[in-house]
Amino acid sequence: MKQSPRTLEASLQKGLAPIYLISGDEPLQAMECGDLIRREARRQGFTERQVLQVETGFDWSALQGEAAAMSLFAEKKLIELRMPGGKPGMAGGKVLRAYADQPPPDNLLVIHAGKLDGSTKRSAWVKALDKAGVWIEVWELNPAQTLQFVGERLRQAGFRPDQEALRLLTERVEGNLLAAAQEIEKLRLIREPGPLSAEDVIQAVADSARYDPFELIDAALIGDAHRVIRILQGLHGEGVHEAQILWAVSRDLRILADFSARQARGANPETALRAVWGARKNLILRAARRHSADAWAAMLRCCVRLDRMIKGLAQGNLQDELLQLLLTVAGEPAIRSNCGKSMDPS
Repeated sequence: MKQSPRTLEASLQKGLAPIYLISGDEPLQAMECGDLIRREARRQGFTERQVLQVETGFDWSALQGEAAAMSLFAEKKLIELRMPGGKPGMAGGKVLRAYADQPPPDNLLVIHAGKLDGSTKRSAWVKALDKAGVWIEVWELNPAQTLQFVGERLRQAGFRPDQEALRLLTERVEGNLLAAAQEIEKLRLIREPGPLSAEDVIQAVADSARYDPFELIDAALIGDAHRVIRILQGLHGEGVHEAQILWAVSRDLRILADFSARQARGANPETALRAVWGARKNLILRAARRHSADAWAAMLRCCVRLDRMIKGLAQGNLQDELLQLLLTVAGEPAIRSNCGKSMDPS
């Protein structure tokens, strides 16, 4: 039976299921779902707890043994199975199906499975667990949901944030719910409950939006110019060297230039994507339609110039040139500069 993190607490008050499967890669919600289940389990007499960590070579008979063993200290036992890879393999799938077919009456099994791909969600072991117990899928929140989440947590902590304070705090944590919870806890410790303004947030909250160069090029490939500017400013503020940024940018521009050139001359462009997997492949494909093969080649030549600037072999404003390159990738008209003169996105 499917449950969401928001409905789990009310569901637990009606009684415990024999099995809980928690899947997804948003850490705060997954962690809090586990906390809620453990708290209710303790309240209902599950005072013994065993934790099994699924790693390479894991012996699935350990779960069978724990399920069959009589508790030495309590009548009820909580078994937590941590399976971050989300794939138990054939042997593990068989054991999980057998457990779901006949859950031991005095055991509670909680499985932390990480993110499950589409084929895994359709597997027999997931269907068996879902039928026998509760499956909680933890999804990453979109911007509107994140704003609502931050507002609810602030109000639970006793604050009455105005819209600007709410927007500012949400923007600063950049979708990281764990960071949001930590910053709200910090606010609770250093400020009295009550009204909360944007100035209060600025004074009390450290900027928790930590970026890396790969997020920067992804934002450019998506075409989100505002995010490009914000991430680049964040990277500069954190002291990330331009060489690290340029490496990530030039890596994808090399792929895009190769892909577009092959496509332009009628060759198989897919060969250029052999090192690109999953969602990033779709990101590259969408970005490739934004510019011509000549434009992508010009942007790659711009990377060569920026590399020479980093090494002190060419003159120019490195940060401005890098920004213009990224804005061009994003599809924004870049201000013409020494680097930008050769980049024609048409």
